[in-house]
Amino acid sequence: MDKLEKVFELQKMLNQDIVERRSLQGISKEEWIQKQTLAMISELSELLDEVNFKWWKNKKEVDEQLVKEELVDILHFFVSMCLVYDMSADELYSMYMDKNKENFNRQNGTSIKEGYDASKQTIS
Repeated sequence: MDKLEKVFELQKMLNQDIVERRSLQGISKEEWIQKQTLAMISELSELLDEVNFKWWKNKKEVDEQLVKEELVDILHFFVSMCLVYDMSADELYSMYMDKNKENFNRQNGTSIKEGYDASKQTIS
């Protein structure tokens, strides 16, 4: 089992425990995605707070450990969303590889999608 598969396995176990412990059976996939997206937005906000995005406040020293902890929290909710739609670690990897290739194609101007070719960039 690779590391990503282990993350998916552990997240599945945690999700099952939370559903049982909190009596959350019967929630639709759509509602789970809504709840987990809101939770992820909350974690993303916490991440922003750790990296001094508030220009109206005095800057504090960035605690890199806290930044990493927020990134892990975000990963928890992301993997949970993958699991809601029965996406495995292998499927995520495969789809990521395909999308990464397409993203490079877009930047190189070799994609069939228009609007990404950096050589045709205009400054407004």
